[in-house]
Order: sequence, then C-alpha cells, then structure tokens
Amino acid sequence: MILIVDSGSTKSDWLSVDSNGNKLMEKIRTKGLNPAILSREELHDRIISNADLKNNKEKVTHVFFYGAGCGTEKPTALLKGVLENIFTEAHVEVNEDTLAAVYATISHPKEAAVVCIMGTGSNCSYYDGEVLHQRVNSLGYTLMDDASGNYYGKQLIRDYYFNHMPENVKVAFGAKYNMGSDHIKHNLYKQPNPNAYLASFAEFMFLHKDSEYTINLIKDGIRLFAKNMIMQFKEELKTVPVHFAGSIAYFSQKEIKEVADEMGFRVGKFERRPIDGLVPFHTKDMS
Repeated sequence: MILIVDSGSTKSDWLSVDSNGNKLMEKIRTKGLNPAILSREELHDRIISNADLKNNKEKVTHVFFYGAGCGTEKPTALLKGVLENIFTEAHVEVNEDTLAAVYATISHPKEAAVVCIMGTGSNCSYYDGEVLHQRVNSLGYTLMDDASGNYYGKQLIRDYYFNHMPENVKVAFGAKYNMGSDHIKHNLYKQPNPNAYLASFAEFMFLHKDSEYTINLIKDGIRLFAKNMIMQFKEELKTVPVHFAGSIAYFSQKEIKEVADEMGFRVGKFERRPIDGLVPFHTKDMS
C-alpha cells in the first residue's frame, strides 16, 4: 500500500493506492500536520486517531508526504520520525507542499515554472525542471503568508474592528461569525492552530465578491504576494509561466490574472487540490 499525503495547516488528505495507481480506500482526511507548529505528540495523535490509518499501518510500503511547514530541516525530520514510528514497514519521504504543487501543475517532468501555493498559508518557488529553488525562507503566518487564507482572515477581522468595511458587508460578516473580542482572542491565543482559525474567515470573501471592498481586498493581497514572492524570480518570469495551487488561488483566478497583467507575469494552470496529480507521478515506476 502506497500512501500519498497532501497536508496543510488546516487539513491533510491521504490517498491509498497500489503500485498500479488503483485506489485501495476512500480518500482519508485528518487534521492538518504542520510540523512547524505542532509537537511530536500532536502529530502522532492526529494520524493514529484515524481508524483506517491505524488499522492498516503494517500494510503500508511507501509514504510520500507533502506538507506545509516542511520546507526546513528540523520540522521535516520531526515529521519523518513520527511517520516512520507509525508506519514501521514503510519507506518515508517528506517534502514541502510546493513540490506537490509542482508535480500537479507542470505538463511534463522537465517543464520549468514558478509555482505558487495560496491556501491556509502561501509560498512560491521556482522549479528549473529538476530542482526546486526558493530565495526566501518562509517565516510562517505571523510574518509572511501574503494572500493566504490566514492573511485574508486577519485583514477581514481588522477591517471589521477598525470600521473599514462598508456597513452592509460588516453586518453580513458579523452575522456569519462570532466577532466577540473575547472569543477571537481565545481562538488566537489559547487554542492550537491560530493560522487555521484565521483562514476560516476567508470563505466570506468568495461569498461576497459582488462588493468592491472584497474585490479590492483580494487584489491587494495578491499584489503584495506577487511583489514579495513571485517577483523574486523576475529573470525566470521572462520565459516561464506561473502556476497556482490551493483553494484561495483557485477561487481568485480572475483577480490573479488581472494582477498578472498589471505586473507583467504569465499565468499558467490552477490546481485546487494537487493530491490527485501525484498518483501517476509516484506509481509510474512501481507497476
């Protein structure tokens, strides 16, 4: 059994396939497994709490994990150790989530592209057809993650409290969410995964895209992301497209294309869920 995992901070999707790519179980979903913000015990418990994973762990021969928080050595080693401890018979590989987005969006293995993730968090890399290059190490949701779900959640909450929202938008926002200050501070400072909590507000934007306020909010975030992340590959952008993965990108396609026209880069593909494109990549040499 081969397990292919696409994990963000909010949720993790698991596919189980045989060496021919045939599905063995229905898609499994667990809570997010970000080793940059979770302890060894939390990671272990989130995996083993799923009955399908627990009951089939001895059958697993390979684990290919792609996740948020796996871009640096220490958290990657932490998660790899947890997976090896659970799936004791398996070969385990842990890679950053951007690599999953690369494999899911490029048309052929040697295609060069700039690839962006815009989901709960955000990131951007250049794939030269063989190697992934990053020129800015992510410092996480507190300092970076422009145009991500948690970025937009933060902006929405701030605009609500600073009275920067149009009145009709503010009323709708307050009706949909508990905007009590004690409730918000409890979730931000007393509960795990505040980045996922912030990202839960981003859905509001896509339910209210008839508002000029919302459109401007989306585009301002994309401009900031493009300035800080995409444009670091200014020379490469002369010859390669920019692909996007993640739900925020998927639902912001129009705004991304408009910002691309403003800033002079070429938009390629959009992939909401990269995991499905990883099956042929990981089984082609095993059958």
